[in-house]
Amino acid sequence: MKLIKKISITIFSFTTTLASTAVITGTYIPIAQAQYDPNYILDPRSLVFNGGFELDSLVDPDNPNVTNPNIIGWTKTGDPFDTSGTRISNFPHSGNQGLSLGGFLNLSYISQTLSTQPGQKYELSYYLASISEAPDLDNQFQAFVGGNKIFDQKNISFQPYTPYKFNFTADSSSTELKFGNVDRYAFLYLDDISVIPVPESSTIGEIAVAGLLGIRLKKKRSL
Repeated sequence: MKLIKKISITIFSFTTTLASTAVITGTYIPIAQAQYDPNYILDPRSLVFNGGFELDSLVDPDNPNVTNPNIIGWTKTGDPFDTSGTRISNFPHSGNQGLSLGGFLNLSYISQTLSTQPGQKYELSYYLASISEAPDLDNQFQAFVGGNKIFDQKNISFQPYTPYKFNFTADSSSTELKFGNVDRYAFLYLDDISVIPVPESSTIGEIAVAGLLGIRLKKKRSL
């Protein structure tokens, strides 16, 4: 019965779906204002394309009564019944849009392949929110880098957008970034996915020393 209720909200009541989750962070963006920005860049250093989910329209171009299931730059895999719950959302962590994750029965995935440098250390970061609460708490979220599972949590109870960060070292020139999700009674929300290079400690030290020398030279010349 609860599954039927969730399906009906997602498919037939676009407004209800949006209004029911406004309690996440108070960042509800009215439909009329949630306009996608084709020039939006979350972080110019990031290797992730469309990590803020701002490059697609909020409304499905093929059905004005539901949110958009298309995500530029990302590949959706899994049973179509489950992937249909992954859609653009107007409950972002930043910007105007984020991603709603509402797989019904089994895990489904979104992924993209990043261009990386072997031996380079990177930082993966993203923000995750949940509107699930006991007794209707039955969800799971996973994160993978290069085929390695780096995060896997079940029954994520209600939380506002919460930051998650992980460091990894690339071992090839291409690295797959993948997220798995299922939420059988409610929704998870994902936004602001970023992968940026982490400077080597020696590089940071050189920058600091150079900056310090510059300050000392400037003071010396002023004397």
